[in-house]
Amino acid sequence: MTDVLTFGEAMVSLRSSRALRLGGDVHLSVAGSESNVAIGLARLGHDVTWLGAVGNDEPGRLIQRTLRAENVNTRHLRFTDESFTGFIAFDQPAHDITRVSYHRQGSAGSTLTAEECVTALTGASPTAVPRILHVTGITPALSATARAATLAAVQAASAAGVQVSLDVNYRARLWSRAEAATALRELLPHITTIFASDDELDILTDAPDSVADLLNGHATEVVTTAGSKGAWAHTAEGTTHQQALSVTVVDSIGAGDAFVSGYLSATLDNLPTEARLTRATTCGAFCVGAHGDWESLPTRADLTLLTHTHGTALR
Repeated sequence: MTDVLTFGEAMVSLRSSRALRLGGDVHLSVAGSESNVAIGLARLGHDVTWLGAVGNDEPGRLIQRTLRAENVNTRHLRFTDESFTGFIAFDQPAHDITRVSYHRQGSAGSTLTAEECVTALTGASPTAVPRILHVTGITPALSATARAATLAAVQAASAAGVQVSLDVNYRARLWSRAEAATALRELLPHITTIFASDDELDILTDAPDSVADLLNGHATEVVTTAGSKGAWAHTAEGTTHQQALSVTVVDSIGAGDAFVSGYLSATLDNLPTEARLTRATTCGAFCVGAHGDWESLPTRADLTLLTHTHGTALR
């Protein structure tokens, strides 16, 4: 059985260690919340499929090649001649301050349709139906069709008994908080696991006790993060807290996606809540310790490396 299906927009990324306006060398790679999670899960040994559209161009082929190289299944990747592959530029005007520039409006990634997402989820053989469908709040912000695709997919997954996880992942440049609230609250009746930073919960509910309100709905767990303060997993049985690991932060971009990949991996392994948070925070620590959205994500064999003292040489 397929472990995880996720879909969204993958982009080519250009990354500079200084202000882009100064010119100079950039590092070419791939970025995108859902593809980051897919890579993280694949590195941890899971069978994961990413669905998305890219332009019939060289940037699109870089995305396909990168995902394939990371053992992510791309059988549902669609090339289109009608739109271009989006890209994202990162620069660092100060240490651990990352500035992001998007070039994605009208991109191929925004052309996702409900039909292709639902077909990928339920139209395959029974052995290909995933255990988990993972979506983010980025995809429905890209276009009306992408929003409809997200809603149709979570509805189909829920009806098929598939666990559905949602990472709020609010992006102010894509839509307002009010627009995000309208779209994401449509999804909640079908969501099993919610991931949100502590300042995103009010997008999902107006209730004074947001976590309790969400757990009174369809969700069985609400996982909240607060950077260096750690993370909390809330369930009907209670709340579990996990401190963030003490590591030197080089680049915080992608840490949330790394956290999600670790948590979903532990969920697939049927680990208890505390162990899920431990794996999630460990993956997040790996991510922030190096440059890149996904390049430093751990394999299963790597997970214990951060238990060694800083400066240890493994010989």
